[in-house]
Amino acid sequence: MKLKIGVHGLTSCYGCQLRMASVKNVLEIAKNFNIEYWYMMSSKGEIKHVDVAFVEGSVSTKEDEEELKLIRENADILVAMGSCAIYGGVQGMLYGMEYEKAFLEVYGNNTIELEGKIGEPISKYVKVDYKLPGCPPEEDELLYYLACFLLGSYPEEKDYPVCAECRRNGYPCLLIEKNEPCLGALTTAGCKARCIKFGIPCIGCRGPLEEIAWYDSLANVFKEKGMEKEIIKARMEIFGKQYENMDEMVEKVFK
Repeated sequence: MKLKIGVHGLTSCYGCQLRMASVKNVLEIAKNFNIEYWYMMSSKGEIKHVDVAFVEGSVSTKEDEEELKLIRENADILVAMGSCAIYGGVQGMLYGMEYEKAFLEVYGNNTIELEGKIGEPISKYVKVDYKLPGCPPEEDELLYYLACFLLGSYPEEKDYPVCAECRRNGYPCLLIEKNEPCLGALTTAGCKARCIKFGIPCIGCRGPLEEIAWYDSLANVFKEKGMEKEIIKARMEIFGKQYENMDEMVEKVFK
């Protein structure tokens, strides 16, 4: 029997779903699965049981939370797809800031119907079986995860940084050689160091390495290169604000 697949989006730009939809030969690949649902917006509770559910986006409303729990109840395997689902994404960089203050700066005195909050990773609300990193994920990663599930196997998550791919490709180190604030040493690999290839320092869009992202060590290197704490924190917080102890690690470098 074909595996039943569900694709869903919470608070996000829906770029991960668009990336999945734009995979070459996607129609040919889809013949191997039964796609039970593929929502680019709220399902309004219309969720079927699936073998594997891919979820992109962070939890930033009560409705997101309720929908996520319903998805989890109806999925044998749940995959957090993309930086928003795994780490809270860009909308999670305000973590620790009062929601009312953030809302006022963005919307002023206007009102919205939804009960909102700062975006949070979906793992704070449900059990996540696998994490598919990226902003959005790479095509070969999407195919790898689908192939693993199709074969009854499990995908191995990357445990090495962008720096490894950068050096493997022979690119110059933007941090060491050009004093650029590159976050490649903290960031999960998989992008093949695409930005560094074009001379653009990594901003960490694929999210921090699980358990081994030493923000303090890199912050110390940045400090030695004359970068100020506010600049360092602002850069690291874009995709890493909700990484455990990130603030504390950076603060201790400047004490």
